[in-house]
Amino acid sequence: MGPIEVKRFFGGFGLVQAGVQFAFVMKGTLYLRVDDATRPDFERLGAVPFSYATSASTVKVASYYEAPVDALEDPHALREWATKALASALGARKPARRKSAS
Repeated sequence: MGPIEVKRFFGGFGLVQAGVQFAFVMKGTLYLRVDDATRPDFERLGAVPFSYATSASTVKVASYYEAPVDALEDPHALREWATKALASALGARKPARRKSAS
């Protein structure tokens, strides 16, 4: 995958490659970026989206799911899931806004 930076991310750590966050670790759990194409793969394995509680409700973040448990024990499988997560994160990036000529 190449070099990965680890950056502070709220109460955990974000995993970033080339300026794009594709995963994070929160309270000891690894979450990977998903998109419409990869989300069913996570759900099929029983993975759940990242969620957190507010005073009013529980908020689910549907763009990040727990990493599959089996992948955490197999570095090759984890690299495949992380590569898919990076592709999802890259696909979700908004194009840079161009400054208009004034």
